[in-house]
Amino acid sequence: MSSHAVISGAGIAGPALADQLTARGWRTTVIERYPQRRDEGQNVDIRGAAREVVRTMGIEDEVRRANTGEIGTRFVTAAGKAAASFPVGALGGPDGPTAELEILRGELSRILIDRTLGQADYRFGTQITGVTDHGDHVTTMLDDGSVLDSDVLIVAEGLRSRSRRFVSAADVTDLGMYFAYVTIPRSDSDDQWWNWQHATRSRGVHLRPDNLGSTRAILTFISDVRGIEDLQPVDQIAILRKTFADVGGAAPRIMREIEAGAPMYFSVAGQVSVPAWSKGRIGLLGDCAFCNATFGGAGTSLALIGAYILAGELAATTDHEAALARYQQMMQPFTASAPVVRPAVLRLANPRSRIGIAALRGVARTAASPPATAMASLISRASAGGSRGPALPDYPAA
Repeated sequence: MSSHAVISGAGIAGPALADQLTARGWRTTVIERYPQRRDEGQNVDIRGAAREVVRTMGIEDEVRRANTGEIGTRFVTAAGKAAASFPVGALGGPDGPTAELEILRGELSRILIDRTLGQADYRFGTQITGVTDHGDHVTTMLDDGSVLDSDVLIVAEGLRSRSRRFVSAADVTDLGMYFAYVTIPRSDSDDQWWNWQHATRSRGVHLRPDNLGSTRAILTFISDVRGIEDLQPVDQIAILRKTFADVGGAAPRIMREIEAGAPMYFSVAGQVSVPAWSKGRIGLLGDCAFCNATFGGAGTSLALIGAYILAGELAATTDHEAALARYQQMMQPFTASAPVVRPAVLRLANPRSRIGIAALRGVARTAASPPATAMASLISRASAGGSRGPALPDYPAA
């Protein structure tokens, strides 16, 4: 009988693992608390070794066809004038501020789930209520009353995972930077750049293209107040209204769309520290294990790499507990090479004063100078993330 993995989470990491395991002869059951696949989500990046993962999986062509079409990152004034521009490949090769492989989170999730729909058993609208590790197998209880027995249980959930408790307590750090992600109708004035408008008091207004005929907008601000992400949407909108009342440029347009009911996802940047990613036959994958900042798509690359390594280790032995331990060991070089995003870095990339904004733009304009190169690298790491560094381990082809 083939081995069986129960995977909790149908975002990116979970379906990627299901694809890798089913290709190696495993049975997989993917459970997801949302009632259907989540189409929403902003741009995510596929960087470093994750590009090799998508090639290995055979989805590179699909990912390229679904690329957002973003041609680079540009700092703009409130009047829409370009203050500095970084085309794709101009800085950092394929891993500059705008990655060569730039795709909507929902589009990447669609590609991964569509590949596995006929092989993996997807159970939407369900979540874990209890787990028992018997030593030779795991029993997972779901809120619909069903019970699943499997060789391993993999929790592939987000930063604030509800099921991570079955493995380990976690230290989640709130970085104090809030994001309101909004999908708005595309305007004739919208182009193919990631247009980033800085405003005083560490506020930001972003417009980014997508491949679906709409525009992805983001309002960001840094605050010492905690817990805004837990408020009701009506209260979050009131805070955004007050926070961006004096900001011009694209901000009034975005706020009008929010007030009119445009889809909005509100979050706060955070990081997690989990000492052990597995306990017995239960493992952690993706943001719930190694999130270094919940924005910009950095976690996507690590999630893809993690799914590749975890599948390779699980398929290489019948000792699943040893495979889970080795997976964490093999992933350490990749998580260690990911830049650590700190509040000071976020404030440097999002200045409080007009002088600070002018200085940031001035450095960026001097494109060939060493300060500009350093700043571009900083922005790339702090705002777009990435997973450069060690080469992927070599596993037998799926």
